[in-house]
Amino acid sequence: MTRKLVTKKELKSVYGVPYCPAHIARLEVAGQFPKRVKLGACRVAWVAEEVETWIEERIGNR
Repeated sequence: MTRKLVTKKELKSVYGVPYCPAHIARLEVAGQFPKRVKLGACRVAWVAEEVETWIEERIGNR
């Protein structure tokens, strides 16, 4: 299975997540957004499938 990772920029540009990085971090701590994957000392990403599932859940809750 191939997994795609999503960068901070892609969260906004590709997936349309309208939150700043600080708010995304707060949502992660609260368990309301997928957990990040640490790629290096200064680089993080998210699993695309988890982000897509999160978006679908938001749409389903409207």
